[in-house]
Amino acid sequence: MSYLIDPGLAGDIYLRHKKLQQALIAVGADALLLSSNVSLYYVSGQVYRGWFYLPAEGKPLCFVKRPVGLKGSGVYYISNPKEIPGLLKDLGEPNPGRLLIEGEISYAEWMRWASLFEGSRLETATSLLRSVRAVKTPWEQDQLKESARLHTLGYERIPDLYRPGMSDVDLSVEIEYRLRKMGNLGLFRIFGSSMEIHFGVVLAGDNADAPSPYDFALGGKGMHPSIPVGQSGVPIAPGQSVMVDVCGNFTGYMSDMSRLFSVGTLPKEALRAYEVALDINRTLAELGKPGVSGTFLYQKSLEMAQKAGLSSCFMGHRQQARFVGHGVGIEVNELPVLADRSDAPLEEGMSIAIEPKFVFPGVGAIGIEDTYIVRDWGMERITLCSQEIKSLTR
Repeated sequence: MSYLIDPGLAGDIYLRHKKLQQALIAVGADALLLSSNVSLYYVSGQVYRGWFYLPAEGKPLCFVKRPVGLKGSGVYYISNPKEIPGLLKDLGEPNPGRLLIEGEISYAEWMRWASLFEGSRLETATSLLRSVRAVKTPWEQDQLKESARLHTLGYERIPDLYRPGMSDVDLSVEIEYRLRKMGNLGLFRIFGSSMEIHFGVVLAGDNADAPSPYDFALGGKGMHPSIPVGQSGVPIAPGQSVMVDVCGNFTGYMSDMSRLFSVGTLPKEALRAYEVALDINRTLAELGKPGVSGTFLYQKSLEMAQKAGLSSCFMGHRQQARFVGHGVGIEVNELPVLADRSDAPLEEGMSIAIEPKFVFPGVGAIGIEDTYIVRDWGMERITLCSQEIKSLTR
């Protein structure tokens, strides 16, 4: 296939195909059929309208509707997916006994594939895909590091963007503008059909304590009931915290980072909580080696919050999130998850955001988030922005 976005991708794409084929063989599946933007980007380095077919053994095939101009071995233009089974037969591909397809499709589409692949047993590929994508190739790690580098440069400019009288929306617009000028793609991809957000959140004061239906660490009320998450238009006031948590999507691979700002001085209890958050962040990074489970790291964070007497406001106050970290990559909530019942061991090359946060009524969110890559000695921090609380009125 012709990789139009980055010609240097071919070798890395080959590694991803091999990882997927090994996973297919391990679960006894015969082939994989993908169609979502995220999956197509992962297996080809670009997004197209069509389908990607990968047998457990053999070469991948791309069935494309648009755009025009994609070339290379294994690329076939079609006008209707009904053509795919016939093309596979013409190419000498056997009808798959077990075919894995993405589970995040409609029932009607699932049934269409069941009718087209008559005699095949269809199963969801979601778990296999997310597990394979959790461990990043060297090329993917480089993309994450580049996003993190630019993310850091953008965050360092935030104090210069503040003007007295600003609301959380005003400040977020200025941050988003600067990041877009730096090359941020502005797309915050999220796994799960019931979650959506634009760019990220800037949480000022008590808006950080507003319960959100979305499975984020801290949500915020949002500006409208149609998207109930994020900044709400509240003024940024002295004595309140301002937490900036916007995406670092400069390469298609997203770094995730939260930093804390203030107007004036924060209360002593909030400052103490911030030191605890830093301690949790660094401790989990030191402990997060291959073989350690997400459950162990989450329980360690709970233990540290409880020892500090801050359990009631850890990962929220009115509504508490039940995790302290998550994988990042093409989507911002990939595997692994640092939460209860996350018993799968960490592996070298996984990229994880650790985000211990507290919420104090009348003050707001207190905490930090950094993106790491798992190494054999622990986790390597790649979001290298200063971890100090920065004053917006310096």
